[in-house]
Amino acid sequence: MSTAPIEIPQSESQHSRLVKCTIEACHLAKEAAGAAAEGIATGSIPLLSSLRQREKELDNLDREIDAGVTATITQVSEPEARELLACMKFMIGLERIGDLLLSFANSAQAAAGRLDPQDVRDLTQMATVLEKMLTDVGDSFSGRDVKKAVDVLRADAEMDRMRNLVFLRHIENPENIARQASLQVIFMTQSLERAGDHAKNLAEEVCHFVSGHTVRHVLMAYDKPIEQLFIDWLRTRDEEKR
Repeated sequence: MSTAPIEIPQSESQHSRLVKCTIEACHLAKEAAGAAAEGIATGSIPLLSSLRQREKELDNLDREIDAGVTATITQVSEPEARELLACMKFMIGLERIGDLLLSFANSAQAAAGRLDPQDVRDLTQMATVLEKMLTDVGDSFSGRDVKKAVDVLRADAEMDRMRNLVFLRHIENPENIARQASLQVIFMTQSLERAGDHAKNLAEEVCHFVSGHTVRHVLMAYDKPIEQLFIDWLRTRDEEKR
């Protein structure tokens, strides 16, 4: 009869639990952006209304992570402490994104039926870009993937471009065309653009957390000319053969 000791699985550490909560919050924010995109594209009031529940769930995760990090950070190793600080910074940004998407939904419902088709297309595109940014933010954090974070930084330029187009149409209005729901459209555009800024900040946090370098240095590494990338590849290949 075997006398080998029975291994009893240990319970999940608080550190691991907080990291999982942060990844869950990223997924929740991504779902909220997707609901915003589909809601404005289809005019679905139930979809837009669902953003309120997602915002509440992000608030709950924010409180849980804030309390958990405060109670745990002095009991873990230095690398784990840095990770917990990143979780807290992430949650602050994600909670603000949830607030901004709820503001977007409120303005969309106030403008229901009065939006110009071009505004619907532009707002849908902005919300879709935001959804992709948040997808990449979650993947970059969970997978420690700096390249995904760099993709988010570059996507922010598209958000700025779309915001400028909408503002030009509704504020400067060079064609002097009468437009409907301009105030709500501007509010919605601002909400999405600011949410994109927060997503960009989260990507910057990943770059620093994973690489230990500033965003400027990380971008320099990804913006090398093709010739330099080829030289780097040759150098890496030769080192691996040694």
